[in-house]
Amino acid sequence: MSNKITSCFTIILLFYLGACKENPKENNTEAIKTIAVKDTLPTVIEPEEETEDEFELTEENAIDFFFDYQKNLTVNKVKLTTNLGSFTVQLYDNVPYHKANFIYLTRKGYFDYTMFHRVVKNFIIQGGNADNKETSRKRRDIGKYLLPPDTRKGYKHHRGTLSMPSSEIDNPHMLASPYEFFIVVTKPGSYHLDGSYTPFGKVIQGMDVVDKINNVAVDSGDWPKENVYIEKAEVLE
Repeated sequence: MSNKITSCFTIILLFYLGACKENPKENNTEAIKTIAVKDTLPTVIEPEEETEDEFELTEENAIDFFFDYQKNLTVNKVKLTTNLGSFTVQLYDNVPYHKANFIYLTRKGYFDYTMFHRVVKNFIIQGGNADNKETSRKRRDIGKYLLPPDTRKGYKHHRGTLSMPSSEIDNPHMLASPYEFFIVVTKPGSYHLDGSYTPFGKVIQGMDVVDKINNVAVDSGDWPKENVYIEKAEVLE
């Protein structure tokens, strides 16, 4: 009888010890799961953080926004690097809304991988658009708005002038399309544009690159046959 009790006790003890040895495996599995969950947290949190910081420009708030934005601007130069070379533009300080808009969009990364989508020989190169979903998404995120013309500061459309096209949509007042710009290539200039479009800067370095872009082959709609990308636009601080 005593031997039977001892045997039963031994079996129970071995069963208990065996169960205890399995616990570390369970704990390790749980730890791996926790690490895996933690590793996925950034991709879950980031969209929420971006949503909190979201700001959308509209017809109602754009002017007030750029009025305040330009007050603290101490920079006025932007470098545009294309797949055909780079050039630098200097923005006019007394055309504040257009200057602020261009710097704001540059800092937001809007112009990166947009294109010079319209090239008219011996006239202009026009950039800031692209036929891809990413550019449409950027515009949608930044907002839908136009800028008032500012043509009375005495600037003319000399060769190398940076100017802003007007929107083609229901626009009797020639409001400017803020996402696009054009650069005059004509020698000495295209002065028939004065009074209708807003010059807000000029090319100060790399005009040879502008000419190179103006000389690319284009189709019947003035779209370059080989895409000319703005690979990077950066404010020179």
